Amino acid sequence: MPRPRQITDEQLVAAAHEVFLEQGFSATTAAIARRAGVSEGTLFNRFGSKEELFTAAIGLTEYGRWRSELLGQIGTGDVRRTLERALLLMLQEAAELVPKLSVMFSRGYDPSHNPMLQQLDNPMRADADALAAYLQAEVQRGRVRPLDADSAALMVVGALTHFIHREQMLPTVPGAPAGSGMDQGRFVRSVMDLLWPGLAP
Repeated sequence: MPRPRQITDEQLVAAAHEVFLEQGFSATTAAIARRAGVSEGTLFNRFGSKEELFTAAIGLTEYGRWRSELLGQIGTGDVRRTLERALLLMLQEAAELVPKLSVMFSRGYDPSHNPMLQQLDNPMRADADALAAYLQAEVQRGRVRPLDADSAALMVVGALTHFIHREQMLPTVPGAPAGSGMDQGRFVRSVMDLLWPGLAP
């Protein structure tokens, strides 16, 4: 009778996630096994390769849930509030995605050396496409004034992407008070304050 598992796959993935975020793809399976408190053999019994463990640990497929929620709101509720909620959810998901992308790119930008790039869609394009589809559908219903939905979506996604990079990728200024970054909700409301006059029917 085989011995029961002492550690779950989820616990192994969590340990790998921590180590990969700290060290990038160059992290060794020995370091991951140490963090998880298991042998390297246990890792490879559960995950066929370092690549498979890396893919599970980074979890890039979890991004984009906000898109389907937004598209499910077409024709219902208050358009501005729906957009604010969607943009806030996008920022929250993106805040989790950016560190994962940084780790993924630690393998390089050439798809021949980084096979994960071949599996990854373009999240910013998919974000802009979902937002444009929502705006165009609301234009057709008369709930948003006629506009170039693709351009409007690119402007919004560009602003939100810049916000995420500013908050997560730029070093904190020495001497700045803790939490001196802008609140996500405030940023989204400000973006909508600027854009809504051009969107309102």
